[in-house]
This record gives sequence, structure tokens and C-alpha cells, in this order.
Amino acid sequence: MYLSKVELDDSLRSTMQALVSPQKLHGAVESAFSGERRRALWRLDRLGGKLYLLIVSGEVPALASIAAQFGPRDREPVMETKDYTQLLRRVEAGSVWQFRLTANPTVSRSQPGAQRERGKVFAHITAEHQERWLSERAGKYGFSLEPGRFSVVSSKWLQFRKGSDRQRVSLLAVTYEGTLRVSDPNLFCGALTGGIGRGKAYGLGLLTVMRVKGGR
Repeated sequence: MYLSKVELDDSLRSTMQALVSPQKLHGAVESAFSGERRRALWRLDRLGGKLYLLIVSGEVPALASIAAQFGPRDREPVMETKDYTQLLRRVEAGSVWQFRLTANPTVSRSQPGAQRERGKVFAHITAEHQERWLSERAGKYGFSLEPGRFSVVSSKWLQFRKGSDRQRVSLLAVTYEGTLRVSDPNLFCGALTGGIGRGKAYGLGLLTVMRVKGGR
């Protein structure tokens, strides 16, 4: 597995369009891999005042193709790919990590008289319910969260149209930050490489972590 980072220039028209239509970035990420298309996790982050596209994938992506579309024109953009397995090998039960996650917290509710078994999907729109959503799912992904040790730091709607029929898509992107404790290393590594929640094609679900020094 690999963790890649490429710098984007949000003053470019192409980048501004991609920021409001994440399917454009989805296509660019898919096109960065040769052969059979395999879905990669990705997320937009601002680090040190600059905008970056982060990618977790099983293959090394061609970051230059992404930079050519969305990167700065007046200089060489920052592009780097690291071996992600080195971090995964450090995951152990009881270890504590700082984390950042942008996800789509939702709930499925059956409608009166509806024939569908699953019900309609609604976004959690309050910070209280968004935090509860993550806390309730943490065990499934091999970690635990303590109240007051994490929070919602931003929330915004992604609204765009996709496909030949121009189907309207609305996704609520919620970013969490804080600390977590690993309870099951295998499940946790699966969350790091497979993502959490819905909307992964549109930049949601990628969990990134940094080991807390001495955290047990």
C-alpha cells in the first residue's frame, strides 16, 4: 500500500471546478493508475496553507498527470509517494493515534408505505449526531473514541450532477479530528486502507493517523 500527496492550485479554473464537482477529481485519480481500474481512497487537505490531494492505493499513482490538470503552473508542485506498509506495521492493540477523517455520516430510515427494505438515506446534520455516528462505528473499524478527545472541525455539502442523466448528488462531508485508541489492529488497518462510510468515490472515507509519542 502507498500514501501519496500532490499539491493543487486552487486559483486555477480547472481546480475550482473540481472542488465543486468532485467527480472530476475522482476521474483524475482513477486515470492516475494503469491497467484495470481499482478504486483508491482520496481526500483534499489544506496543510501549511497549501491544498493537497492525498491518495491511499495499492499501486503507485502517476501524480504528474494530476498535477498537470490541477497543480501550480509557475513552479514544480510538491509530489510524493511513501510506502504505507511501514505505518501499518506499527499498528498495535492499545496504541494511541492522532487522526483526521472526512466522512459522510448518514442514517437510513424507512418511509411510511415504502416498498424498499433499506429505506431512505439521510445525512446527520448536527455535530452531536455526527460525533455519535463515528463513536458507534468505531468498534467495527478496530478503534475506540473517548468523549472530549475528538470533535467535528468542519462540515460542508457537496452538491453536483453525475452521469449522462445528470443525476443530482448531495453528500455532507464532515471532518473529524482528535485521538483514538486501537482495539483491533487488523480491523484498524482495514479502515486505513479501505476507508469508512459512504461516498468514497468523491473524496470521503479516508482516515489518516499519526502515532502519539508514548501513547498507550
